[in-house]
Amino acid sequence: MNQQTPNMTRPLRATCAPGLGPFLAREIEDLDLTVESTDHTGVMTHGTLEDGMKMLLHLRTAFHVLQRFADIRAVDADMLHAETKRLPWERVIPADGYLTVVSSVNNETITNSMFANVKVKDAIVDRMQEVHGKRPDSGPRGDGTVVHLFWKNDQVRLSLDLAGTKLSDRGYRRIPGKAPMRETIAAALLMETGYDGTTPLVVPMCGSGTIAIEAALMATKRPPGLLRSGYGIQHLATFDEDAWRTQRVDAKKQSTGKPGAPIIASDIDPAMVEAAKKNAVTAGVDHLIAFHECDFSQTPLPDKAGTVILHGEYGRRLGDLDELKTMYKRMGDFLKQQCSGWNGYVFTARELAGAIGLKAARRIPFEHGGIDCRLLKYDLYSGTKQPG
Repeated sequence: MNQQTPNMTRPLRATCAPGLGPFLAREIEDLDLTVESTDHTGVMTHGTLEDGMKMLLHLRTAFHVLQRFADIRAVDADMLHAETKRLPWERVIPADGYLTVVSSVNNETITNSMFANVKVKDAIVDRMQEVHGKRPDSGPRGDGTVVHLFWKNDQVRLSLDLAGTKLSDRGYRRIPGKAPMRETIAAALLMETGYDGTTPLVVPMCGSGTIAIEAALMATKRPPGLLRSGYGIQHLATFDEDAWRTQRVDAKKQSTGKPGAPIIASDIDPAMVEAAKKNAVTAGVDHLIAFHECDFSQTPLPDKAGTVILHGEYGRRLGDLDELKTMYKRMGDFLKQQCSGWNGYVFTARELAGAIGLKAARRIPFEHGGIDCRLLKYDLYSGTKQPG
C-alpha cells in the first residue's frame, strides 16, 4: 500500500438509511462524482480525500463516508488480528490520537461483533506500538479516528470513516420532540417532491421542525455539513487543513441566502412550536420559516399554490388506531377542501394510508425507524372531486 497523496483516488462508500440509495446516488452525481453502484444502504464511488471532504459537507441523505483502506481475508478472529496488524496503520492514524472501531460482522465463528471490534483495535494499537513506541487511546466515543470493519464469511474490508459520527446528526435538533423524523429522511422526502424553494412549502403538524428546517437549508443551497464541527477525517494523519478550509469556504459561497417562496410550519402543541423555533435558530434558518400554533386544518396557506406535506402520527399503542383514522380522515378533508391546486403529500405508516380517504397518485415506499412507511402524493386539482 502506498502513502496517500491529496490527488490519489480511492474507493468511497457513502452509507444511508435503508431505501435512500437512489437519493444519495443523485446527490453524489451532483457533486460530479461517478456512481459505480447503488444498493439498499449505500452508494459506491471513487474520489480523492478532497472529494471525501466535499461529500461530508454537501450530502443530505448520507450517514457515513467510508474510504476503503484494505481488503483482507480472515476465517476467524486470530487471523483477523494477524492480517490487520500487517497493514500500515501508522500512515493514517496518529499515534497520539483516539481510536474507535465499529463493525458489521457476519462470520460463523463470531457471536458478538464487539469481540471482532476488540481484535481489530488490538491489532492496530499493537502495530502502532511497534512502529512508534506508543499507542493511541481507544474506546467507543467515535469522536476521533474511526475504523469501520465489514466482515462477511472470510472476506474483510477495513475502511476509514471520514464522517465519524453520523452526518444526519446535523447538530441543530437540540429539542427532538416525540418520534422525530430523521434529518436524512426529511431531505429525501423533499427531494422526492421536487422541492427547490421556488414555490411555497407548508408543513402542518411540523413537530420539532425537521422538514421545514431541511427545506430552508435546501432552498438556500446551504450545505448541511456546515452546521457541525468535528469529523473523522480531521483525525487522520493524512488530513489537509488547508484543503478542508478551502472546501468550507467554497461551500459557504454557494448559499443563496433566502428562499424564493415562503416556508410555513404549524403545530397544535405549543411546546412543539417552541422546540421547532429553537431548532431553527440553532440551524440559522429561523428567519426563513413562519411558525404558527394551530390545528393543522387552520394552517394559513399562501395565495400561490405550492407543496404541502403532512407527517401524521403512526400510533403503536392499543386503542390509538381508531382515533388516528379519524384524524387521517380530517387530513384528507383538509387537502381536498383547502389545498385545491396544491401538490399534497402525506408521510405515514403503510397501514394508515387508506384512512385518508383520497386516491393517491403515487405511493413511494420509505422505511423510517424500522416502520414500513409511504409518502403518498395527491394531485389536488382545482374543482375536481377526489374519489374515495
